[in-house]
Amino acid sequence: MIDTHLAVARVVDFYESLSPDSLARIAEVYAADARFKDPFNEVCGLSAIEKVFRHMYEQVQEPRFRVSSRMEEGDEAWLAWEFEFRFRGWKEAELQCIRGATHLRFAADGRVATHRDYWDTGEELYARLPLLGTLMRWLRGRLAAR
Repeated sequence: MIDTHLAVARVVDFYESLSPDSLARIAEVYAADARFKDPFNEVCGLSAIEKVFRHMYEQVQEPRFRVSSRMEEGDEAWLAWEFEFRFRGWKEAELQCIRGATHLRFAADGRVATHRDYWDTGEELYARLPLLGTLMRWLRGRLAAR
């Protein structure tokens, strides 16, 4: 039986200290055939997961994860988190913050077997973009109960 508390602590440490250099440690956290899914990606295997994070560093500046809470049971865990970043290439890009949750399942050796991120792309990302954000706010206002 795995020590889920220790496995979760290893994942949290990995994400809260994530950097391009620390991606070399990905095999310590994820199983070789791990599955990873977020609103934009669905991949399997260490190299594919690493590629997702390398791409993140190409798209945003100063990315930082902060885990705000966690729940563990058996070989599963849930993490609530905040992801702060600045859009790369935007003049004077202000700090952005996406809030979400992650569901993890661990392999017998304590490494992550499945990782699924849940967050609202409309509210947390699209609504903040200049043109699309205006449309999203208008649409939200039209659809909201009053």
